[in-house]
Amino acid sequence: MKDEIIETNGPINQDSKNLAVLIWVGTIFLGFIPGLLGYLFKNDDAFISAHSKEALNWSITAGIAYVVASILTVVFIGILLMPVIGICHFVFCILGVVAASKGESYMTPWAIRLIK
Repeated sequence: MKDEIIETNGPINQDSKNLAVLIWVGTIFLGFIPGLLGYLFKNDDAFISAHSKEALNWSITAGIAYVVASILTVVFIGILLMPVIGICHFVFCILGVVAASKGESYMTPWAIRLIK
């Protein structure tokens, strides 16, 4: 998988790291809303914009997966998929938090790249 390189005009400041961490933590609990807010209102900062896009892409992908799993509950497979999706959502968001706190870029595996 190709990693996206975030181009900045120097070192990433602590405020950008903190906001990116908050976006990922918010994604755990609030879904797509923190990523959307970061994408709409902080698009002047490349670091925050990249993490917002990735959090938004992941939360949309997880939402689609939850809808598909809820449809598949008719044939019992969905009941097995729901906890797997929840665990993946939690783990990928925590990995995003760790990468954002270090000032690194992060691309979630299996995410559909709707927003580029």
